[in-house]
Amino acid sequence: MKIFKVNLLVQILVAIALGVCCGMFFPDWLGRVFITFNAIFSQFLSFLIPLIILGFVAPAIADIGRGAGKILLVTALLAYGFTTISGLLSFTVSDALFPRLIHPGSLSEVPEDAALTPYFTIEMPPLMSVMSALVFAFMMGICMASIKTDALRRGFGEFLNIVTMTIQRVIIPLLPLYIFGIFLNMTVSGQVATMLSAFARIILIIFAMSVILLIGQYCVAAIFVRRNPLKMLWTMLPAYFTALGTQSSAATIPVTLRQTLKIGVRQEIAGFVIPLCATIHMSGSALKIVACAVALMLMQGIPYTAPMFIGFCCMLGISIVAAPGVPGGAIMASLGLLSSMLGFSEADQALMIALYIAMDSFGTACNVTGDGSIALIINKFFK
Repeated sequence: MKIFKVNLLVQILVAIALGVCCGMFFPDWLGRVFITFNAIFSQFLSFLIPLIILGFVAPAIADIGRGAGKILLVTALLAYGFTTISGLLSFTVSDALFPRLIHPGSLSEVPEDAALTPYFTIEMPPLMSVMSALVFAFMMGICMASIKTDALRRGFGEFLNIVTMTIQRVIIPLLPLYIFGIFLNMTVSGQVATMLSAFARIILIIFAMSVILLIGQYCVAAIFVRRNPLKMLWTMLPAYFTALGTQSSAATIPVTLRQTLKIGVRQEIAGFVIPLCATIHMSGSALKIVACAVALMLMQGIPYTAPMFIGFCCMLGISIVAAPGVPGGAIMASLGLLSSMLGFSEADQALMIALYIAMDSFGTACNVTGDGSIALIINKFFK
């Protein structure tokens, strides 16, 4: 998994560079070949999004509902609360800073006829809408948790395996080619300089926000355990740097568990909370997704409001449950919400994927390091 994810990051960066270079000299007929692939790929991705949500969310809710009772429920609520608050804080900071750094509507100022068009496309209507998928996933997850129906649980488990295999063997391998086509088209239309300049500013601000978020999470934990939050965060830094290297929450669990024990969490609590939070606690991912969404909406001239993002953040914490098990799973699971709640186009979604994966290690590191703060709170209240 580590090699796969590192290679994916390298492939995305190479695809962006090649897309910019090739866009400068490719003839239109050749460029349209790649744009045709993008049109078909985006249709398949739109078809897959509700299935991703259904496959991720329903089994995750069933597992939580049939888990270890009160301690699991409180851990899940804390993880969801931290994730949602992270998204809301990210929106607040992004809304305050980004309009000063990004020229509003900078990407929408380019004439539409400057971009390349596909030769043809193939319509692939989704089986259901995003909200229908979420409601159905909730209904099935709650029913599977309440009713002893092993056959249905096995069926959804196998469906999750199918969705995961499709992402790993189809979507992820073709993603660099899709990103290449996006940046090729942006170079032809004259948008790429604006986008890359904004990318650099966004990455720096998101990194700073992730550091502040971690300090805030350990300050919250310190209220309950009455200890120095900076010392506890310092003890958790090996987990942070391990996640930077592995880019995997699961691969970092042994280090996170060891450091959580060092900050005073009991073995039985740490052994339960850390593996669980590696799946359901996504504060760093939510922070990145929301910040990138605000930046792209500014560049595209798409209007947004605080209530719109409040609803988005509340739904985001649910839709990306169990997403860390798949490379880029969080951004894949959020594409439906980006489209249905924020009005993102296929091109906007592709840019979100590229920007998210470029910062994947920072989000993963923030996720796993914050798991320690949740373990501290659980350790305080469950003797």
